[in-house]
Amino acid sequence: MSEIRYVGVSDRYISLFERQYPVEHGITYNSYVIFGERPVVVDSVDAAFALQWLTNVEKALEGRCPAALVCQHLEPDHSGSLRALLDRYPGMSLIVSSRAASMLPNFLDAEAYAGRLITVGEGDTYDLAGGSGLTFMMTPMVHWPEVMMTYLASEKTLFSADGFGSFGVPEFPQPCWADEAARYYFNIVGKFGPAVQTVLKKASGLDIERILPLHGPQLSGDALAEALRLYDLWSRYEPDREEDVLIAVASIYGNTYEAALELASELGQRARIVDLTKTDVSFAVAEAFRCRDIVLAAASYDGGVFPPMAAFLSRLAAKGWRNRRVAIVENGSWSPCAARAIESTLSTLKGIDIVGTATVTTRLDGESRRAVMALAGAF
Repeated sequence: MSEIRYVGVSDRYISLFERQYPVEHGITYNSYVIFGERPVVVDSVDAAFALQWLTNVEKALEGRCPAALVCQHLEPDHSGSLRALLDRYPGMSLIVSSRAASMLPNFLDAEAYAGRLITVGEGDTYDLAGGSGLTFMMTPMVHWPEVMMTYLASEKTLFSADGFGSFGVPEFPQPCWADEAARYYFNIVGKFGPAVQTVLKKASGLDIERILPLHGPQLSGDALAEALRLYDLWSRYEPDREEDVLIAVASIYGNTYEAALELASELGQRARIVDLTKTDVSFAVAEAFRCRDIVLAAASYDGGVFPPMAAFLSRLAAKGWRNRRVAIVENGSWSPCAARAIESTLSTLKGIDIVGTATVTTRLDGESRRAVMALAGAF
C-alpha cells in the first residue's frame, strides 16, 4: 500500500486563467507525493507558486528525498516549478512521456535534467518498491500531445493530468462541480472529444476508485461515477441537458433581447438566456455544448452579425461544436443580414440542423412576434 499526500497550491487571486477564462473562485494547481519505499512526486505547479510548493513538498517528505518526479503535462502551469525541485533534490529522476522528452528543451534547460531523465511509453511501469508501482497511460491531445496519465493500482487511483479538471479552490464556496467542470472541459479539452473517448476506453479496463486531476477536487464515489458519465456524453458531443433550450442573444439597443424574452416566455422553464454582451464567452460555450437546442438571436451589423455573436460562433467553431438543432432570430432596420452571417459559420460545422429563422425589423410587431414565437414549436 502507498500513501498519497496532497502538496498542491491554491491560486485565490487569479482573475483570468490562461489570460482568458474568468475564475471568480480561483483555481488549484494540484500536486501529490506518493509514499512507498521510494517516494515519488507527481507534477509541479505554476512558477509563481514554486516556493510555496517546495515548502509543501519538503514538509510532506519529512526529510526524505524523492526518487522521482513525474511530469504528466508540460504546460507551464504544471511544469513551471520543475527546475526548483530538480535543483533541490539532485538525486531525483524526472519521468516524462517520450513525446514530452522531445518537447522538454522548450521548457527547461537540458542541464537541469541531464542524466536524470526516464522516458516512458504506454503500459510502462515504475517500481515504488514494497509491492507497489506506477503504470503510465499515454493520453495524447487531452489536451496537449505529450500528456500521459498515471495509475497507482495499489490505491486504485488514476492521476488524470488535465482530464476531469475544474475551476475553483476549496477555500472559496464552490458552485456545482458539473458547471465549472463543463466550462473547463468545453473551453480547454472539448475540441479533442475522440482523444477523450480513447482515454475512457483505456480507463474502463482499470479498477479506479479515485481520480486526482491537476485542477479542482479529487473525485470518488458518486462524484466519480457522475464525472465518468458526463465525460462520456461530452466527449461524444452529446448534451447532458437535453430538455433545455439555450437562447444566446446579442442585442444592441434591446429590441433583439425583447424578442429573446418573448421566446423564453413561450418555452417556459426549458429556456436558458445568455446575454453575449454581458456574459463571458466561456460560459456561453459551455451552455451551448450542454444543451441540445440553441437559439441564436442577434442584430445585423456592418453587413454581417453583431460582433459578440460573431465571437461566440467563432469560439464554438474552434471548439468543434456540432450535432445540435439551431433556430435563428435576426434583427435589422433596413436590410437584415445577421441570419446569413450566422448560417455561413454554421455551414462549416458538423451535424447542425437549422430548424427555423425569424426576422425582426427593429421592433417586434404582430408578424415578427408570431414568427419568433413559432420557433418554440421547432423544439
